[in-house]
Amino acid sequence: MKRQRITLGSIIKIDLGDGYHSYGRILRNAGYGFYDIRTKEEISDMEEIVDKAILFIVAVYDDAITRGHWLKVGKMPLEPSLEVMPNKFIQDGLHPDQFSLYDPNTGAIYPSTREACRGLERAAVWEPEHVEERLRDHFAGRKNRLVEKDRLTLYGSVESS
Repeated sequence: MKRQRITLGSIIKIDLGDGYHSYGRILRNAGYGFYDIRTKEEISDMEEIVDKAILFIVAVYDDAITRGHWLKVGKMPLEPSLEVMPNKFIQDGLHPDQFSLYDPNTGAIYPSTREACRGLERAAVWEPEHVEERLRDHFAGRKNRLVEKDRLTLYGSVESS
């Protein structure tokens, strides 16, 4: 696998198996955005990729890029909407009714409520393989086990968001 550097704004190709792939974007503070695109075709026009909706933004371990698991295929300046990372939620493992909001832009953590955490991603760093699984599940119309596990913990039962 090709060694690469993490470069803000880089567009990455993500192998989904069965000849399909998707694309993502390297954002700030270990953040990655993943586009609503699944294709067997190579897309060389980076505008075509970045014009797609972002499905989700999560932190991913650096080795997804540095060890070449996901290859960089292009680079564009970040749009203003991607300059600021969305807040994440933290749920206390010992006191599951206690919540905090984590701001990945500043590192600040604020007390919060269960309700304020609704719809947010859990503060976690994802393995590249788990992101690929989540993308495959999305494109197959299935719920993702890791996302559902977080929602079950957050809400006590699985709800639609």
